[in-house]
Amino acid sequence: MSGLYFHIPFCRKACVYCDFHFSTSMGTKERVLATMRAELRSRIAELNGAALRSIYFGGGTPSLLSVQELGTLLNDARSLATIEADAEITIEANPDDISEAVLAAWLDIGITRVSLGVQSFREERLQWMGRAHNAEQSLRAIELVANAGFASWTIDLIYGLPGMSLPEWDEQLTIALDHGMPHLSAYCLTVETRTALHKQVQTGRIKPANDEEQAAQFEHGIARVAKAGLIQYEISNFGKEGHFAKHNTSYWQGVPYLGIGPSAHSFDGAKRRWNTANNVRYSMGVESGERFWEEETLTPVQRINERLLTGLRTMWGVELSALGEAFHKANAKAIERYLALDELLERDGRLILTQKGKNFADRIASYLFLPEP
Repeated sequence: MSGLYFHIPFCRKACVYCDFHFSTSMGTKERVLATMRAELRSRIAELNGAALRSIYFGGGTPSLLSVQELGTLLNDARSLATIEADAEITIEANPDDISEAVLAAWLDIGITRVSLGVQSFREERLQWMGRAHNAEQSLRAIELVANAGFASWTIDLIYGLPGMSLPEWDEQLTIALDHGMPHLSAYCLTVETRTALHKQVQTGRIKPANDEEQAAQFEHGIARVAKAGLIQYEISNFGKEGHFAKHNTSYWQGVPYLGIGPSAHSFDGAKRRWNTANNVRYSMGVESGERFWEEETLTPVQRINERLLTGLRTMWGVELSALGEAFHKANAKAIERYLALDELLERDGRLILTQKGKNFADRIASYLFLPEP
């Protein structure tokens, strides 16, 4: 099995925190979509005949595309690859793009899952973030998606916002969970370089939440979501049984995937590739046959470290036998220490983070990384 990712590099507005590649100018859209189709045709053989378990429209804002444009990309995938009968086909969408007619059309072309970028239900927060939608549109979009008939759906929320209190975060969770969604992604605000937020922090206009505030909101979110019957199957992702995101789960489990579009990443199990994050250079490269990407072949040590980093983020952890003898020799004492601290546990031959350990997932993984020989 494998996955297919389409990066749609267009947005109506620039969010203050976003460091993904996108353009607010739609002038190159037709050309970019044409060259994405060409890239898919030229690279489909990289899947080695593996059936697609998932197709994901990310970005950017894929919901800006017309139904015809989305359908064309999907039809190309269907004609070029085998798609599993129960494949998950996800579109990321902004609430302001949602209507009954649009949802019905998405269902008709085969979309099975909608991911709503809500982020917050507070008007002042949305305005500060630079989001294109308002709180009323979020609530209306959730209602429409919930009743549209998709196999699954989810919303994104952000915690750790500047000045966010625990009661505000609890309010956000209450509004979301009252709608009975089968999946929720909750992300802590991260200050990325080359963003407007980074500049605001550097100039002192914004004071980011501290580690203690973020940790308290993280732990509170876990407790609230668990009471609603959602399982924390990954650090930031919660779902009911049968609603875990297949596409993202494949990423965390090291399943190969093909990324199409400007800035899209691909992984074949040993080699990682990423396309140029420039719409014009991307299209020119595809059209001319000149190189428009970079790539690296992971060393055996890098592959083990990546498997550890991504696997520990999930409820399934990482299979100890897959990490190899060198890992065991190098980390036996460290693992014993984390077991004693109740931050790790061993179960059924797997290394798994405890609830306490999830607060320190990246730190624990990096401490256990193998050095290059």
